[in-house]
Amino acid sequence: MNWKIPLFKIYWEKDDIGSVSKVIKRGSYWTTGPENKKLEEKIADYIGKKYALSFNSGTSALHADLLAHDVKDSEIIVPSFTFISTANSVILANAKPVFAEIEDKSYGLDPEDVKEKITNKTKALIPVHYGGAPCKEIKALQEIAEDHKLFLVEDAAESLGSKIDKIKIGTFGHSAIFSFCQNKVITAGEGGLTVTDSKQLFEKLKLIRSHGRLENKNDYFSTTSEFDYVELGYNYRMPSINAAIVLSQFNKLDKIIKMRREKANYYNKKLSKIKTIKPPFCPNTNFHVFQMYTIQLDDELSRLQLQKNLTKAGIMTKVYFKPIHLTTFYKEKFNYRKGDLPITEKISKKVLTLPLYPSLTFNEMEYIFNEIKNCFV
Repeated sequence: MNWKIPLFKIYWEKDDIGSVSKVIKRGSYWTTGPENKKLEEKIADYIGKKYALSFNSGTSALHADLLAHDVKDSEIIVPSFTFISTANSVILANAKPVFAEIEDKSYGLDPEDVKEKITNKTKALIPVHYGGAPCKEIKALQEIAEDHKLFLVEDAAESLGSKIDKIKIGTFGHSAIFSFCQNKVITAGEGGLTVTDSKQLFEKLKLIRSHGRLENKNDYFSTTSEFDYVELGYNYRMPSINAAIVLSQFNKLDKIIKMRREKANYYNKKLSKIKTIKPPFCPNTNFHVFQMYTIQLDDELSRLQLQKNLTKAGIMTKVYFKPIHLTTFYKEKFNYRKGDLPITEKISKKVLTLPLYPSLTFNEMEYIFNEIKNCFV
């Protein structure tokens, strides 16, 4: 469909084009180039972690992270209300995803249900920072992980730049991953990155990222030296062209976040007038970067009617997310059924993500608001 207003648009400037042209014209190091290292150093410093490593996707970063934590044959507690790669990465790391409920404000893991799901096989928790919002109970989850000697791996794919009590997301866990997929706050179309304070984990991640290759100070592509392969690994490297775009976008991250927050504030002000709509949870202690703007309706029928009417008006919306445990694969493999996670299922039936991106105009937002308002008159 040719949408009048799409769900998202990628924000770019001339320097993004220039960054790619520079790599292309160099005629070498279209992978493992200097842009990768610079990006890793900048984001590690920004988050406040000692190490960062770039990957070709957020999914690759999470998969490698779990492999590096050696979670084989264990159980990992994850939300069902997330993009499917959160759970898939657990399976790909030869572990079992165990779904826990979410709370209904930030849509993060519910600590009380997490406690109920912990067994002697549990090895890690993966809280998700949904749509640019900090997971409301991340500190409680951090304490649970410490008490039970579990790894805490933050899935911050959607939330680069978000904070809780002025502490950046990505600093609460043993490691954290970010995504640079096309609908994220900054993007290269695809890309990901892991941050950690653990040198041991960092060294393992480097092996996993590049075929298990033990590298010295020289890059594989820049020397005649022979390299040893010490374990099984993958080709998960981020191309230098992608790194250059992300680096260029990262240099204007604050500007992009400011633009997104301005649009979100406009939505908040307008939608607060409609009693049947619950805007995103954003207390004063939290810094929300609004990678998505997700509202909650009273019930599924209201959500379906609103989405139908907005579609007729040429306004794209999307349900983020339908529960993973109710997808065909997870029902067939793990015997999950409707009713297994009643809170998650209830919330999923009521949420709807509206268009939000830096170049969205206030006239377009007024058009969106009027179409929403007309549904409830």
